[in-house]
Amino acid sequence: MTVIVRDLRPGERADTEAFARVRHLALPWTVSTPDSVAHAVTHAHPAAHHRSLVAELDGEVVGTAQVGIAHDSPQPGQGSLNVYVDPRRTRRGAGSLLVRAAEEHLAAHGATRLFAWVLDEPAHRAFAERHGYRPSRSAHFLRLGLAHRALPPPRTPPPGVELRTAADYADDPRPVFALDAEVTADEPGDVAAEFTDYEAWLAETWDHPLLDRDLTSVVVAEGRPVAFSAACTDGATRYATAMTGTARAFRGRGLAKLAKSDSLHRARAAGYTEAFTGNDAGNSAMLAINRWFGYEIRATEVRHVRQLG
Repeated sequence: MTVIVRDLRPGERADTEAFARVRHLALPWTVSTPDSVAHAVTHAHPAAHHRSLVAELDGEVVGTAQVGIAHDSPQPGQGSLNVYVDPRRTRRGAGSLLVRAAEEHLAAHGATRLFAWVLDEPAHRAFAERHGYRPSRSAHFLRLGLAHRALPPPRTPPPGVELRTAADYADDPRPVFALDAEVTADEPGDVAAEFTDYEAWLAETWDHPLLDRDLTSVVVAEGRPVAFSAACTDGATRYATAMTGTARAFRGRGLAKLAKSDSLHRARAAGYTEAFTGNDAGNSAMLAINRWFGYEIRATEVRHVRQLG
């Protein structure tokens, strides 16, 4: 058995399909498509030094890695590598080769601290620790069956508040960018992010093939977006919330719940049967909202950290 690691070929449909297939097998609680896989490579910011790697076992893609520098973080030298292997093809060296290639790439571009998400299972955690990574914070994958579970009734906007969609901002998405930047800056995590590059946000987020602008709900008050729930879909049956949040001055009024309720109800009406989301384990407020909707935790990942040098 021969394992090799190489770069993903974003222009080859068979390659992006194989990458998406492995990610789905390893993380069935996420949404990924061949188009989204290609987009991550072709629209990455140059400063991210992004690479999508695949591991081939006798010509079959059995492992993937997404690698990059956190260029939008105020703290330099932070890199990430998220490695996933087909659960049916583990213990053949694919994961270790992907880690080695990723670390060499990140170190060559100045990374001194590496972050990797690892499933909270004994074998996965042991693998990370053997490679010098130590556990940090954790996050949950959650699932809600839209086809057979009743949702709480739609919520009515309070006076002075209205519901719109991201599609309403197609001509000028900058107000949505401003809200996303504020919410992202306050998101719990090991690596802080600051959205300052509007053009990069357009390419990486607004034009992302998974983003469903019609199902992305935006709460408007005082003439501007103040809360939103960003919807990603595979165009078939799977719907995921990429981000839900509220501007600082409007928190504590139930506006995030309003946005998510509106998006979920419209997603079910559009025929989506499964809803997914992710939560930092310490984000008790958002976890409570998701439990209220009926989401259930299906798996947990633990962020692992390795210091280089």
